[in-house]
Amino acid sequence: MGDEQPSSAVADCNFDPNEHLKIVVNPDGTLTRLHDFPTTAANDESPNSAVFTKDVPLSSTKNTWLRIFQPKQLPPSTPKLPLIIYYHGGGFIIGSPDLAIFHNFCSNMSTQLPAVVVSVAYRLAPEHRLPAAYEDAVEAIHWLKNESQAAVADHDLSRCFLMGDSAGSNIAYHAGLRATAVTNEIEPVKIAGVILHQPFFGGLERTGSELRLVNDQILPLSSNDLMWELSLPVGSNRDHWYCNPMMVDESTEEGRGVGLLGRCLVTGSDGDPVIDRQRMFVRMLEEKGVDVVGRFREDGCHGREVFDPNDARALFMVISDFISSSYVS
Repeated sequence: MGDEQPSSAVADCNFDPNEHLKIVVNPDGTLTRLHDFPTTAANDESPNSAVFTKDVPLSSTKNTWLRIFQPKQLPPSTPKLPLIIYYHGGGFIIGSPDLAIFHNFCSNMSTQLPAVVVSVAYRLAPEHRLPAAYEDAVEAIHWLKNESQAAVADHDLSRCFLMGDSAGSNIAYHAGLRATAVTNEIEPVKIAGVILHQPFFGGLERTGSELRLVNDQILPLSSNDLMWELSLPVGSNRDHWYCNPMMVDESTEEGRGVGLLGRCLVTGSDGDPVIDRQRMFVRMLEEKGVDVVGRFREDGCHGREVFDPNDARALFMVISDFISSSYVS
């Protein structure tokens, strides 16, 4: 891949990435995805659910769509709810809003904050390499402007937050940069903040946390490398700025907009192999003048909050505080 060289750290990894990720890379560059994750259907009419959920198309030509979550029970005096556009994780190559883990996470987030959550089914790599997911992410923002009034009730377009976990956080970051370049085009939608939970970044030079957690059960280094190999533009290496945010491409309007990103929340944990990159990312944003809040816990692992409702509840409290302090005038 590009001029990238094998690392001894990968040789030390005990995980076969294809087996770990349950994928087969086909000769034509597509993937056969062998995992059998449980899914959950939208349940707008279900009396047992605490949220209304429904699926709406985003782009019929790209086969992208959205799952909307809206709390059923709110006090009468509750103002219009903030909006969260959510991008799921999965290393850019797997995942969908209807996977039970993401459905439940968004459902709980919608009721506990509370907020209207719009979860995006973006195109996956390697069939659609980056920046395809970024383009779909921005298209979801335009959908809010053009279609959300008919599809979603009681929402506040002036309090829109972009959020993701893992690879979804990478997408949210780049969508936020792209949105700053088209502020006039997306009005009355206003991006009040960007929420990045355990953002998935990389780079050619190994970090201490990557080497320390080379055989991490959730994100071993060999799987990390393979996901980037399958996702980045052909011929690129892990220092491409889609992967390594330190390598900001200031020749692009998107790259020049890093300092204009607005408020940003970055969360992570010391048990995540990507934690060192997340801390470097926060420092880079601070140097660019971004109003960034870093919240890092000493325990935990990559993706834990998505799988564990108790950990998710603590994360939602942090997010709630961030939203409350991010009103757009």
